[in-house]
Amino acid sequence: MNRLQKYLFLVFQTSILLIAMGFGSHTWAQGHEATIRKNLSERIPQIPRIEEITRSPMAGLYEIRLSTNEIYYSDAEGNFLIQGSLIDTKSKRNLTEEREAKLSAIEFSSLPIKDAITIVRGNGKRKLAVFEDPNCGYCKRFERDLAKVDNVTIYLFLYPILGDDSVTKSRNVWCAKDPAAAWTQLMLKDQTLANANCNSAAIDRNVEFGRKSKITGTPTLIAQDGARVPGAINTVQIEKMLADASK
Repeated sequence: MNRLQKYLFLVFQTSILLIAMGFGSHTWAQGHEATIRKNLSERIPQIPRIEEITRSPMAGLYEIRLSTNEIYYSDAEGNFLIQGSLIDTKSKRNLTEEREAKLSAIEFSSLPIKDAITIVRGNGKRKLAVFEDPNCGYCKRFERDLAKVDNVTIYLFLYPILGDDSVTKSRNVWCAKDPAAAWTQLMLKDQTLANANCNSAAIDRNVEFGRKSKITGTPTLIAQDGARVPGAINTVQIEKMLADASK
């Protein structure tokens, strides 16, 4: 066997070894996934549906993603379930937060803009979508902070999830001659709106979209980069969100 033949034979042997190692690792991982699913489902029957099980960056620890997009961690046998944040101390990153943010992101292009009230301030270059309920006290507080933000286009999705009165108020806003002005009148000035009727199917579509996207509270903000932020954040936080989305 000459030098070239020896080299090719060595390459062939190495390739076979790598393939075998990869196959073994895959089989091993599948075995652990099945074990974790079985044990957790049997021992904690009330646990939401397990959507995905993957290795975490920490050796021996597995990430459990539930149908609610919640993240838990488990050992390889499903004997222990951990709720909390996984921190990379070298990079000082919260890996759990990053993962949850990625899972909850909504593609801005997927938003049904035609069903939103469009509000343009200044040059309108920056974009922000907001899902709000007219009876949400946190939304009213948020609107006072949002009113201080300029050079932004806001897509307001009426999202009445707090009761029948929320549906009525949302319809009165949507059907008003100037929906944006009616929203300001209701949320910032606490003025009662006149009853109005029109085709308000857009509101129903907003609720359907929100439920599919697991939007469970108001206000919920969607940045142009898809990042989702639940809750009433202040003006400084809104500005940061807009700046981060533009990077």
